[in-house]
Amino acid sequence: MTSGIASSEPIRVIVIDDHPIVREGIAALLGRETDLVCVGEGASGDEAIDLFRSLSPDVTLIDLQMPTMSGIDAIIAIRAIDATARIIVLTTYPGDAQVMRAIRAGASGYLLKNSVRKELLDAIRSVHAGRSVLGADIAHEVALHALDEPLSEREVEVLRLVANGHANKVIAWRLALSVDTIKAHLKAIFSKLGVNDRTHAVTVATRRGYLDP
Repeated sequence: MTSGIASSEPIRVIVIDDHPIVREGIAALLGRETDLVCVGEGASGDEAIDLFRSLSPDVTLIDLQMPTMSGIDAIIAIRAIDATARIIVLTTYPGDAQVMRAIRAGASGYLLKNSVRKELLDAIRSVHAGRSVLGADIAHEVALHALDEPLSEREVEVLRLVANGHANKVIAWRLALSVDTIKAHLKAIFSKLGVNDRTHAVTVATRRGYLDP
């Protein structure tokens, strides 16, 4: 993998997204730049790992919501192969919790798919040079909730079962907990998310990226 030092060689990029139109559009965009080139495309987390291992790209663009393996898991696997891997998440979801998971997994950049073309191109160059990049909308969401206490893994687990329509008794049975414990978890969830009911909790948690949309 090349470093961020200036080079006459173009920055080699792979694009991972399960929508062919998105991949083709990004590849075409990169093809119009003299210092960027798309060297591979994939449609899943598994393909991302295989392509990274075989092509050793300078920058990997990856979506988070994909079949067989999530983008987060793929990022973790890629960084296990090469701890210096430079990865940019390109997604439709601005949730701060999801952003932080991606960054902790090893992503160097996080942009929305509706980002203007120049923003994406500049982000690739910046990440290749060793810098981190957050889209403006993403940075706003992260700053907005920077001081909020995050949901614990157990609370997310409880909320995921709530989102699937399960009553407290069923959730308690499935998690081998008491109903009172589930109620305590829900009270903590409501407080952390600033909501008053289960439906609103699921809505806010989904928007912020704790739950899959």
